[in-house]
Amino acid sequence: MSKNGECSAVEEELDAEPKSVILSMIGQLRKDMDLSRVTFPTFVLEPRSFTERVTDFMSHPDFLISSSKCEDPVERFIGVVKYYMSGWHIRPKGVKKPYNPVLGEFFRSKYEFDDGSSAFFVAEQVSHHPPITAMFYNSPEHRIAIEGDLRPKSRFFGNSVGMLLEGYAMIHFLNRSEQYLVTYPNMYARGILFGKMVLELGEVSTVTCKESDLMFEVEFKTKGILWGSYNQISGKIRRISTREVLFDIEGNWQTVMYITDKRNPQSSPKVLFDASTERVVPQTVACTGEQEPNESRNFWKDVTKAICDEDLNAATTYKSAIEEQQRLNAKDRENRKEHYVPRFFQLEIDGHYHPKMLLNELSEDSEEAKEKICKWIFTRPDGEMQNFKRLEDDPVVLATPTKNRRKS
Repeated sequence: MSKNGECSAVEEELDAEPKSVILSMIGQLRKDMDLSRVTFPTFVLEPRSFTERVTDFMSHPDFLISSSKCEDPVERFIGVVKYYMSGWHIRPKGVKKPYNPVLGEFFRSKYEFDDGSSAFFVAEQVSHHPPITAMFYNSPEHRIAIEGDLRPKSRFFGNSVGMLLEGYAMIHFLNRSEQYLVTYPNMYARGILFGKMVLELGEVSTVTCKESDLMFEVEFKTKGILWGSYNQISGKIRRISTREVLFDIEGNWQTVMYITDKRNPQSSPKVLFDASTERVVPQTVACTGEQEPNESRNFWKDVTKAICDEDLNAATTYKSAIEEQQRLNAKDRENRKEHYVPRFFQLEIDGHYHPKMLLNELSEDSEEAKEKICKWIFTRPDGEMQNFKRLEDDPVVLATPTKNRRKS
């Protein structure tokens, strides 16, 4: 913690051996090269898949729930902005990247809220080259839905690696027929050749609601070589039609952000989000025995255990076997002239993937909608629903160090 109370960026200093591996790998790269087909060493991996990491943005659903109930469209919009900005502070220790999901891999979970309501989530890797992860989240009782697809592209920039987060998310307030279009900033791992490795967010992202004539444009600022601070943001909420600035939002996306009402010259900054005081709502994932072979935690469990055991040789062996099998599967599909058909999502004429279960087909009755969503997400190929009450009995998962095992 710095003297002014702001956390510094996540840093990691590599030992000599990992550093030499990275230097050897980088020797084969060119500046601005696409890294989507480059195999990264296991010591840079976070022990979970990107399909699961997407759920970080679902950690503070109470902001969306309370926002959807606001009658004032400006206050609703501020609630959505607060929700969007709250998802960035959750990240792994050190400069790590999640597993690259394999084609057809998926992750699914559910959330139980204090008021007895619930929400359900599914993400699926619908394309491998280029990598595309489609996702869907729905809370039937609150009539809130989120859909989207993320298209990360990695680039080598010399002393840094960037993950360009293309794609979108659309937040639906179904009870108001409102949609909020969200775009994402980029992520950068700095100092991979010299200095400490640092994770930063950069560039501009937006939240837009045409129905309320409002947009939020925020710059995630990267630290300069000689000046500046880590993790700073600067954003404005505007009227789309007139460009009138209604609110300024400033602060540190990892710790505290402030909002100022520009309509009132006497207004002073107020706390928009404080990561130290907000509760993360946990998700529940069925035990490994209830998961299918290509379900994320089950699929990567051997790699995860090896990483948590700090056995990088075993992790590399398991990961290499997965990658080789994927190459064989891709070759087999090519020989058969087959194209992968996603299980939960489909490509629409707008060029994006959308859930096969259409939102306009959901009943306004929350119990009927809940039953339909659960059957769609949690039904196994044998026709049975996942049993969330079954205790974990998989020996690999049980042998994974408790302090590193992700909790359901």
